[in-house]
Amino acid sequence: MQRGELLGSGRSADVFAIDDHWVLRRYRDGGDATAEAAVMAYLAERGYPVPRVRDPVGAGPGTAPRTDLVMQRLHGPTMLQALLQGTITAGEAGSALAGLLHRLHSVPARTSADPAHRILHLDLHPDNVILTAGGPTVIDWCNSEEGPPALDWAMSSLILAQVAVDTTALGAVARSLLGSLLTHPGPAVVPENTGAGCLTEARKRRASDPSMSECETFLLDDAIKLILELTAARP
Repeated sequence: MQRGELLGSGRSADVFAIDDHWVLRRYRDGGDATAEAAVMAYLAERGYPVPRVRDPVGAGPGTAPRTDLVMQRLHGPTMLQALLQGTITAGEAGSALAGLLHRLHSVPARTSADPAHRILHLDLHPDNVILTAGGPTVIDWCNSEEGPPALDWAMSSLILAQVAVDTTALGAVARSLLGSLLTHPGPAVVPENTGAGCLTEARKRRASDPSMSECETFLLDDAIKLILELTAARP
């Protein structure tokens, strides 16, 4: 497929313009986008705010390169950009993230037979939310799987906490956003009767993520401590 202007690059994929309505997301390392496309299509059919997906022009169903994902082009800033520009507050962002997690976990699992399982994004943070004119839309579903909703909340909390305990300029914003997220009712990330609960699994996954830097990995213990402090301080 002919690609246009490079719109952005993540840790594993690049996004190119096709036209004003569609973009091409292509994995650089040969990653397979098939499962990601299936999850996004399933969620879109059930009204969850994700970009629409389609087969490339000229390719029949299932014939496009497995590294390619053609999806709706979204217009608007990321939630992170809006936070930095001051057009949204950390409290508003935390509330929005909580709402997106709740909406996602209200959708039945696509493949799991466990009635407690739901689709998990596992990387839901402000840079993966686009604030469009129609509302916030969630992107980057490459990490999604099915499991207990508390794990999704734990992963989002831990990602924010890692930024919050860093010395970068984003630290204070991330701490306020994390505090806001944790004030919203959700599944118990730290159940009293099971120690650290899903935070233990979230930490394990973050520590084994090859895309994380040594510095990011080093911050995990302090990030866990911050989540426990903020959770204990909730009214």
